[in-house]
Amino acid sequence: MTDEQANKPPVKVEGKDYDERVYRKGNPPHRIRNALILIVLVVIGTYLAWTKSIPFQSHFELHAVFKNAANIRKDSPVRIAGVNVGKVESVKSVCDNGLTGNCASDYADVTFSVDDNGQPIHSDAQVEIRPRIFLEGNFFLDVHPGSPSAHSLSSGDTVPVTQTSTAVQLDQILTSLQAPDRANLQKLLEGYGTSLTHKPTAADDATQDPEVQGLTAAEAIAKSFDYGQTAARDTAIVNEALQGTSPNDLSNLIAAQAKVFGALTGHEAHLQGLISNFNTVTGALADESDNLQRTIKLLGPTLQIAEPALRHTNATLPFLRTFALDLTPGIRELPATIAASQPWIDQTAALLGKNELGYIAGQLRAAGPGAGKSTDEGRQLFSQIGLLSGCADNVLIPTSNVVLNDSGTGYNFTSGVPNFKEFGYTVTGLAGESQPFDGNGPSLRFFSAGGAVPPGGPVPNLREPTGGSPPLEALWGGSATPPIGTRPVTSSEPPFRTDVTCQSNPIPDLNGPAANQGPPDPAPFP
Repeated sequence: MTDEQANKPPVKVEGKDYDERVYRKGNPPHRIRNALILIVLVVIGTYLAWTKSIPFQSHFELHAVFKNAANIRKDSPVRIAGVNVGKVESVKSVCDNGLTGNCASDYADVTFSVDDNGQPIHSDAQVEIRPRIFLEGNFFLDVHPGSPSAHSLSSGDTVPVTQTSTAVQLDQILTSLQAPDRANLQKLLEGYGTSLTHKPTAADDATQDPEVQGLTAAEAIAKSFDYGQTAARDTAIVNEALQGTSPNDLSNLIAAQAKVFGALTGHEAHLQGLISNFNTVTGALADESDNLQRTIKLLGPTLQIAEPALRHTNATLPFLRTFALDLTPGIRELPATIAASQPWIDQTAALLGKNELGYIAGQLRAAGPGAGKSTDEGRQLFSQIGLLSGCADNVLIPTSNVVLNDSGTGYNFTSGVPNFKEFGYTVTGLAGESQPFDGNGPSLRFFSAGGAVPPGGPVPNLREPTGGSPPLEALWGGSATPPIGTRPVTSSEPPFRTDVTCQSNPIPDLNGPAANQGPPDPAPFP
């Protein structure tokens, strides 16, 4: 803010001064209105905190007439099966409500409310005043809603005195006891005290648990309190679990039980048979009392051993619940999936039938013994095949891939291809030379130049195959010059060892030391 803005005079609005720093646009602030709103909110909050109820809200209220309602007070709780479902609104004598003109009686009209969780209340409902603690005090209304077959009560209806009762008080019990009864009660209490302090004998301890043997009844009861903390904690957990996960779970359970009991009331004969059968089962269990006693003794150690496993199981239940929820969409689709897969299942069943894969399986089963025997007997053949393959792979094939070197001084007849290909060329040439054919069959003809030098070797004495005397005439050609040698020059035979396998022999050197030594060049023609 500048000094000029700070020194500006107040703005006049409706004859009132407003600082321009506060008032710039619109109407001036309604301070009185804001204060009134704040006061109203405080009053409403105080009312709600004090009354703990929302005003102008209709309640479901019933009346119950009691012979004596001196122990019940306003705001006392109303319970159904131990669950609070309302409270006592008022307690008035019967004559105050105009129900009767005899105000000298102790009859009282108790008005109480029931919330939605406790409804409906039926016309045969029972209402009882009961104490909340053992030695009196803090009473409440215990409501039994009645049977579902009876019609439901409306708000403002009355439960008659014939359907109400009051708990018997301790002073009423004591006043009903006369002198002999009181003496007997004293003896009872003395005997109870003696039984608590009695020291057990060896015979008494014979049937007792080892942890309480030698202890009096009072000491055993005191020892049982060592387990009370755990038992109370587990009981609290069970009671909390019985309330369910939603606010209306317990009330829904009670309503469902009421429906079940209502349905059972119409089947007395079946219930009678159930009780008779239960009596039979109980008698059978009684006959096994010794075994049951040993089982109960072993149950404690068993539970102690099983406690870690149960704890881990309890820890996995949330994950199993999540997994089950995730499986829900898949389970919904499962019927459609089964229906869609039925044709495939039918085709698969036909494929696995006797006329398809079943027949092939039968043939394979019949061929199995022979195949196994062949495999066993073929192991020696496979070893020989392995040796032959090693010989071919390590010796024969590398030898056939050698290129024969046929070069000499001034000439070179090397083909440049592996020798196995040259062998093929030779066979092809010989096949071509034997192609001429006449009436005597195929013939092989050679053409050579004439000369006085025979080609080499003696002239055979050819005669008829039948041993005829006149010799066959053969025409032999001659060469002008004697043969100068063989090309390429043959070397000595490569070594071959018979004491080792073929594949262990070295690859023979087909070229040898004379590979590059050809016969001398022929003399030039004169």
